[in-house]
Amino acid sequence: MFFRKKEKVEPPILHATDDDFDAIIADHAGITIVDFWAPWCGPCRMMGPILDDIAVEQAERGVRVVKVNSDEAPETAERFGIRSIPTVIFFKDGEPEFEMVGLVPKPVLEREIAECLAS
Repeated sequence: MFFRKKEKVEPPILHATDDDFDAIIADHAGITIVDFWAPWCGPCRMMGPILDDIAVEQAERGVRVVKVNSDEAPETAERFGIRSIPTVIFFKDGEPEFEMVGLVPKPVLEREIAECLAS
């Protein structure tokens, strides 16, 4: 019996900087999940595959994921009061709705997405 390796789908994740953050967020009607992270952060690296899955699985529902490296975009991180990473902020139609700090399990993110889409 042979097992086929599942084809890896490239997640449709956008990477924002201080220069283009506002344009990226304003450009989307629907849910945008913004992940403030840094490459040296262990929990951020653990959150990466979860957000990759969310980006692929939720794209058809109009949900997208944007990553902001807080070291490379300090003005944006400061503007949103990011004190700990990872921090995930949910935007709906370009407006921030709520945030979650720390490593968030996939089922919790899926539940929050469903609630945002229902409201």
